[in-house]
Amino acid sequence: MTLEQWERRAEIPLLLLAVAFLVAYAWPVLDPRLDPTAREWLNILSWTVWVAFAVDFGARLVLAEQRGKYAARHWYDVALIALPMLRPLRLLRLLAFARILNRSAVGSLTGRVTTYVIGAAVMAVALGAVAVLDAEQDAPDANIKTFGDALWWSATTVTTVGYGDRYPVTFTGRLVAVALMLMGIALVGAVTAAVAAWFVANVQQERAERDDRETV
Repeated sequence: MTLEQWERRAEIPLLLLAVAFLVAYAWPVLDPRLDPTAREWLNILSWTVWVAFAVDFGARLVLAEQRGKYAARHWYDVALIALPMLRPLRLLRLLAFARILNRSAVGSLTGRVTTYVIGAAVMAVALGAVAVLDAEQDAPDANIKTFGDALWWSATTVTTVGYGDRYPVTFTGRLVAVALMLMGIALVGAVTAAVAAWFVANVQQERAERDDRETV
């Protein structure tokens, strides 16, 4: 089996596992009064997904021709496997979800960059809110205590507005904030590039139509 064949076959199972991990991670964060038994089962599910991603990366590494270069190019896969002990950073495993979405988007969203950017922004805001709430809700001097607070903070951060009425006070929460800031800058750049490309395409089309009329 080749690396490409493995990735094609694993694409849908990985997507489903990423969604399962998101549920297993977010549910206890959003419902602190969750039954301990249910919490334990969700924790088992979370670690099962982590093992599955580790097996997938190991298989891809074995099938790769240049394993060192492949591991360097897929540093995010290494991160999502190597950082399971930092609770909010367990969301790094969802980078696999982003990778799968990106591969699918190449074929289905060509010429619709704005739709893809909006989807990435919504996903970043939601995941950032869950991650920062997980880090902040038990801190004694935190001002992000509810999912509503976290969602508001995440939206203002990823859009680079930053009102400052809500902010993380823990080290892990601030790491999440840095990641969201970088995501926001990247999204603004992508939107700018998409708008510029649209203008250039319109100008070229108008020039082509004008040349056709002059030729006639």
